[in-house]
Amino acid sequence: MLLGTMYFLFSWIYWGLLVCIYSAQFSRAAPTHEKERKHTEVVPFINVYERSMCKVRETLVDIYQEYPDEVEYIFKPSCLPLMRCAGCCSDENFECVPTEWYNVTMQILRMKPHMSQLYVEKTFQQHSRCECRQKKEIKGKQENHCEPCTETERRKHLFVQDPQTCKCSCKNTDSRCKTKQLELNERTCRRGKKPRADQAVCSPLFC
Repeated sequence: MLLGTMYFLFSWIYWGLLVCIYSAQFSRAAPTHEKERKHTEVVPFINVYERSMCKVRETLVDIYQEYPDEVEYIFKPSCLPLMRCAGCCSDENFECVPTEWYNVTMQILRMKPHMSQLYVEKTFQQHSRCECRQKKEIKGKQENHCEPCTETERRKHLFVQDPQTCKCSCKNTDSRCKTKQLELNERTCRRGKKPRADQAVCSPLFC
């Protein structure tokens, strides 16, 4: 009778332990399924767009990028969280640039290999406002899309160029040297007498 009772108790304990172990494993597996479900979710376009747009956001910046002349030192930490402009613009010819900024001073550890270490204060720039603006190289190409009026540096001052049409014209006019009986050579933008134009030449210094 005593053995039967003990067997009954051990059986209940055994099955109770199995239930506890199963419950614990199930509870650990449930969050995993939840994470898997979240990983398969599709992020809506509006959320993707808002998170990728040009704005001020915390960015890890390498200290050597800000202080390239101090490469002989080791900094701790080696990078800092700074508020910087970053993100995408609607046009690939534009870039996200800061329009307002301010300075912040941070204390970092500066070390020299096999030598002393020191806490130093370094100033870094943080951005407060951003804007999408045309890239400098694109803007420069558009501003200088015209071929020069002349390849000679000495003669560039004789010409005026329309930036819209790229048309070249002479800075001098016929009326400037009319009293000297000189006429304009439209190809060279110089003036001279006919038929020997080399006898008298009118330049901006003399007309």
